[in-house]
Amino acid sequence: MLVLPAELTHLQATACLRMMVQGLPSQEGDQVVVDASALQSFDSSALAVLLEFGRESQARGKSLVIRSLSPQLADLAKLYGIDELIQAA
Repeated sequence: MLVLPAELTHLQATACLRMMVQGLPSQEGDQVVVDASALQSFDSSALAVLLEFGRESQARGKSLVIRSLSPQLADLAKLYGIDELIQAA
């Protein structure tokens, strides 16, 4: 399981995505689980990271599942019309 940091804004987005992609090969099975429970401070960049990581996962034949997605981030995804692309467990 991969874990999102407590803060994920534009300033952390590139580094966060890079770390998650680097951790992708260590994820066994056909799903990659990302734990979002620590995420407290975020902006729309968090959604961009999750979407790009989902594409990276899919390119490797894995589906992305997000655990403990906050209601606020889920609402932001709905506002942008991408809630169906952000699959919460």
